[in-house]
Amino acid sequence: MSDLVLLSAGAAKALVEGIAGAFHRETGAMIRGTFGAVGAMRDKLAAGEACDAFVSTAAILDALVGEGRIVAASIRPIGRVRTGIAVRAGDPVPSIPDADALAAALREAPAIFLPDPERATAGIHFVRVLDRLGLLGALASRLKTYPNGATAMNELAQCALPGAIGCTQVTEILYTPGVVLAALLPRAFELATTYSAAVCAGAASPDLAAKFVEWMCGERTAELRAAGGFEA
Repeated sequence: MSDLVLLSAGAAKALVEGIAGAFHRETGAMIRGTFGAVGAMRDKLAAGEACDAFVSTAAILDALVGEGRIVAASIRPIGRVRTGIAVRAGDPVPSIPDADALAAALREAPAIFLPDPERATAGIHFVRVLDRLGLLGALASRLKTYPNGATAMNELAQCALPGAIGCTQVTEILYTPGVVLAALLPRAFELATTYSAAVCAGAASPDLAAKFVEWMCGERTAELRAAGGFEA
């Protein structure tokens, strides 16, 4: 049995790792996953990198269908993921019910951790939020950007500055030791992103990829998805 080659949005990393053992026991295949910002994963696929299954946002998958890189009929939704604010475990957790509270929390933070503001879903959105709040210029020197949300949250966890803050998708906050979810973004700035899994048109093991998609999106992982931050 060949291994399954996966390119995936970082938001689904914990879910993939959570099913990997059982998937291997049932199919005999290991999941060889690469995780990162959705834009970076799209670029890898477009550059011809080997891939059996692909996990990304609905918009990117639709575009890849148009390019002939994804089997349209194979696309299935994993769930919706919200974007939130994180703080280091042990730090005071700010109350962020509205835009004013969010602005105040950001102004007080000595460092702000976020994923790639050009290729990561949450990073792109959060920079727009800062701009709408009128804080992008004032806080630019405090922004700490990383290739994906998982790396940004790991760096936040290791930051020595009390009061440091971060923003990324809830799934990446929940699976990173050393950080906690402080709040979802206030309603005025809410971002809920739907992720889906699909079989790649050039899959070396299309049947295995289809089984993986079923695992990621089916009933057997419903509780795992909910616990990890995916909403139906």
